[in-house]
Order: sequence, then structure tokens, then C-alpha cells
Amino acid sequence: MLLFLKVFFTEFIAEMGDKTQLMLIALTSKYKLKDIILGTAAAILVLNGLAVLAGGLVSALIPDWLIKVVAALAFLYFAASTLAGDEEEEEEGNTKSRIQFAPLAVFCTFFVAELGDKTQLTAITFGANEGMGAALVVWIGCSLGLFAADILGMLVGYLLKSKTPDGLLNTLAFAIFTIFGIYTFYQGLKLVQANVFPVPVWPVLIAVTAIFVVICALLFAKKSTGK
Repeated sequence: MLLFLKVFFTEFIAEMGDKTQLMLIALTSKYKLKDIILGTAAAILVLNGLAVLAGGLVSALIPDWLIKVVAALAFLYFAASTLAGDEEEEEEGNTKSRIQFAPLAVFCTFFVAELGDKTQLTAITFGANEGMGAALVVWIGCSLGLFAADILGMLVGYLLKSKTPDGLLNTLAFAIFTIFGIYTFYQGLKLVQANVFPVPVWPVLIAVTAIFVVICALLFAKKSTGK
């Protein structure tokens, strides 16, 4: 249950304000809500299923300590990229689909927009980190978290945009990714210490955390200067 909640809320927060969520808001002007829900749900189940499967297969071939370290670096990267902001143009929702069956049109649009996105990389990371034994829980948690965020975006997107303080959601996402990243890196160092060589866990963890803080400070300063 704890794993499910961790995956669910991580995926939920990661999707808030993301380009696919904004794209779905745009699609509400073209399709009925039920068609958007059907297409989005199908795309999310397929995408997250592939992502978790890929991560699970990786976990069967790569040592646990290496998976933990890579997963930690991935989470920290997500945190840093959240802090830096997304400068991609949100053009997916402006492209007029020629597919007549509305749910299929939404499926294809969402599928293409989500490929390689932060939320899909998060699903792959969780799949690799937890292994095939937890693949079903990760798949359901990722899918429901992503779906809940997108439904919320469709229903109250404009309200959130006008009422939520600027940067609040990004700050929350940054905090969650940072906590998971540092904790997972700690787990990886413990595995290295136990199975590979006697690495000094806390000094290395503190050093990596300090480097991450410096990088984030530089990104924040660059973003503030850009504004």
C-alpha cells in the first residue's frame, strides 16, 4: 500500500502543469469529455504498461545497487528539471486531428505527446527500482496517478491556472523528487557497501547532496535572471 501511494502521488504531482495536462485542457474544446476520458485512459494504460515492463526487465539484468543509483540520479534530474522549468512549446493541442473516432484521436494525440515525457520516465524508473514483483502495483499506481492529474486538469485547469500561486505546484514536485532521489541514493550506497566495496555512505551522500544543492541554486539563479 505504501509503494502504491508513493508511486501514485509522485506521478500525480509530476503531471500537474505538464504539457500533456495542458494539451488535454485544449482538447476539451474539440471533443466530448467522455471521449477524452476514454482516449486518455487507454493511452495511459498502454504507455505505463510498456514503461513499467521495460523497467522491470532492466531490474532482472542489472545489479540492484546500480539500479538504485541510476534511479536516484533520475529522480534528482527530474527535480532539477522541474526547478528549471519546461520551455517546450505546447503545440500538441493545436494540431487538428484527422481521425474521425474521437477516443482514438485523443489516444493518438496523448500517446505521442507523452512519449519520453517526465511522467513516463518516472514510470520506467519505478519499474526498474521495484522490479517485476511489484510491476502490477507500479503500473496501477502510475496509471491512476497520471489519470487523476489529467482528469483534474481537464475539469479545473483554468481555475488552477488563475487561482494557484505561481510556482506552488513546481515547488511541491521539486520537493518530492528531491526526497525520493536522496533516499534512493542512500539505499544504493548501502547496497554498494554491502555487496561491492566498503564505500563511506554518509560522506558520499552528503557530498552528492551538496553538489545537487549547488546545481539547483545555479538553475534557480539562471531562471530568476531570465525573468
